[in-house]
Amino acid sequence: MRFCLILLAFIPRFVSAQINYEDSIHLYQKNYSANHEVVKGLDKKKITFFSVHKQYRITTAFERKENSPWFMMSTSGNTKQQYRVYGIIRFNIHDTALVLHIYQSRSLMSSEQYKEHLFIPFTDLTSGRETYGGGRYIDLSIADIRSNNYVIDFNKAYNPYCAYTTGYNCPLPPKENDLPVAIQAGEMMFVK
Repeated sequence: MRFCLILLAFIPRFVSAQINYEDSIHLYQKNYSANHEVVKGLDKKKITFFSVHKQYRITTAFERKENSPWFMMSTSGNTKQQYRVYGIIRFNIHDTALVLHIYQSRSLMSSEQYKEHLFIPFTDLTSGRETYGGGRYIDLSIADIRSNNYVIDFNKAYNPYCAYTTGYNCPLPPKENDLPVAIQAGEMMFVK
C-alpha cells in the first residue's frame, strides 16, 4: 500500500510535466494567431496547426560553419536576399538521418534587435499538401545553441507571410533544406 501511495505521489508531477509542454505549445500557437501581422479579423481562426507531438522537439548536434560565404537566397518575389550558412544541425526522425542548414541574414546583422537572429527555412513531404508549398520557417538566436546542441521544435514551425497574401519577398528554402520525411508538426496550410 505504501508503495502505491509513493507511486501516486510521483504521477501528478509526471503528467504535469507532459501537460506543461503541450500547454506551452498551445499558448505559443494561440499568441502567434492572435498577434499575426498579416492575417486579420475572423481569418485568424483559419490559422491551423497539427496536433502537438513531443517527438518533434529534438535535441540536435550543431556544427558551426566559420566564415561561410554570403550568397543570394531566392525569394517568392523578384528580390533576392543575402544570407550565409551559420551552421548545420544533424538529427533523426522516423529512423532517417537528417541535416538542416541554419542561415544568418546579412541585413539583419546591422539591427541591434535582430543581430543574433538565425532561421531555418525548410520543406518536407507535407509541403504543398498539408502545409504551405513554399516551405515553413523556424526562428532561433545564437544564444539558443548551447554546447554544440540546438533543440529544434517543429511544433513551432510557421508559414512565411507569402502563404497568406502577395507582395512579400519571402526566402525560399534552399534545396539542402528539403527534408525527405513528413514533418506533421507546426502550422498547416492556410485556406481562406
